[in-house]
Amino acid sequence: MLVFLLGLPVAALSAGLTAYESSMRTVQTQSAQRQEVTARLTSDVRGNAEEAKRQAQVRWTDGNGTVRTGTAWVEPGTPKGATVRVWVDLDGTITGPPMNALNARTTGWFVGGMTTIGVTAGFFAARAGMRHVLDRRRYAQWEAEWDLVEPLWSARFRR
Repeated sequence: MLVFLLGLPVAALSAGLTAYESSMRTVQTQSAQRQEVTARLTSDVRGNAEEAKRQAQVRWTDGNGTVRTGTAWVEPGTPKGATVRVWVDLDGTITGPPMNALNARTTGWFVGGMTTIGVTAGFFAARAGMRHVLDRRRYAQWEAEWDLVEPLWSARFRR
């Protein structure tokens, strides 16, 4: 029990911090490799505001002056020529926004919590297994002792 009470917080904290640090490295890498640019729609996006975003063709000019096109998620009802903000990677390919610090913190907390649940479940499973093995052993000993005592015990009542 002492190992469980001392090991659980250590395991949860170390797993959570490791996940957080790894996620923060991802945040830094993605922030360095992605940038937000302004693009223009090349066609109307049909639909109304209550509908989900739709993919549409957009055009933008990168830092080298090269005109690029791609597909981005756009609100329905956006007219042709409207500006939209899109994230692009170093190759100029449209991508999602970079992971942020909140995502990294959430990942750390999630991994720490899941570690807590896993360690706790493992502890109780080991405890139940140990109890089962010990109970079987005790029942076997009791059965062996009863086999010795039972003939003497029941002989008292036959007279």
